[in-house]
Amino acid sequence: MQGIVLALLLPGGVAHAESLDQLAVKAFVDYMVKAYQFDPAELEHLFSNTMYSSRVITAMERPAEALPWYKYRTIFVDPDRIEKGRQFWEEHEEALQRAEKEFGVPPGIIVAILGVETRYGANTGKDRVMDALATLAFHYPKRAGFFRDELEQFLLLSREQGVDPLSLQGSYAGAMGLPQFMPSSFRNYAIDFDHDGKIDIWGDADDAIGSVANYFMRHGWETSQQIAIPARETENGYQGLLAGDLRPDITTDELSWYGIVESGPIPPGTKVKVISLESETGRELWLGFNNFYVITRYNKSPLYAMAVFQLYEEILKNFKSTMAGSQ
Repeated sequence: MQGIVLALLLPGGVAHAESLDQLAVKAFVDYMVKAYQFDPAELEHLFSNTMYSSRVITAMERPAEALPWYKYRTIFVDPDRIEKGRQFWEEHEEALQRAEKEFGVPPGIIVAILGVETRYGANTGKDRVMDALATLAFHYPKRAGFFRDELEQFLLLSREQGVDPLSLQGSYAGAMGLPQFMPSSFRNYAIDFDHDGKIDIWGDADDAIGSVANYFMRHGWETSQQIAIPARETENGYQGLLAGDLRPDITTDELSWYGIVESGPIPPGTKVKVISLESETGRELWLGFNNFYVITRYNKSPLYAMAVFQLYEEILKNFKSTMAGSQ
């Protein structure tokens, strides 16, 4: 943007491109040197080899979460992802059971997160994380502050882990590995779950499993509690409940005041969030519990959380059926 030439890096090739916004880069380098004692020459060399990506900007403007629910769902809750989820569960059952014991998060939820994020590691992203984060930090004004923070975290992560920042690949938003952790999430929640002395969420499924479980536990996952249930409306008076974030904000005792009837028993006084999703024929009403809200700490979209929940249910059904058939 502002006259920047599109850069394309081919494996083994040479990149020819205008540099990033040099004033912004210099200010960022100065900050990292002062705040964290980075070597200025090393950072200058790093940024001289970091490229702007117009593809990253385009992808940010076209998120899947902009789709209606009935289209979004077909992307993530599909037969292939369900079957591969069952296979992943079988292959990594020991680590998943250990994660449930240590963190209280069901195996199926962890599998569903990895399924929605990267199809169990099949699609972890093709962008250099450094390119993606620098592009968004310096050339995406609407969220520049967030991505400058993540670029800061990424450089700290790279130094702590002893890796070349230019060697790590991820999504167009800078998310990394099987669980697609942003750099700040990596530094706060990623763990060495197989105790081999390093944290590897790119190629080590055990570390990815433990890291997701730790993330959910740290964000308030409630063991053995509900996630979401369908509901129906008896009158058109609930729209005001859809405002705000997805944190549960109304007790089940109050639902009838708004013409909402739940589909199953809920303990009295339990707080829920009313969720409305677009179906092909109208609207679907759901009640989200605290655990639904916890899923949105991974991605704030209700579509994302519902896709994880429904993929989880399908994988669990498939896994139980397979286990029963093998006995």
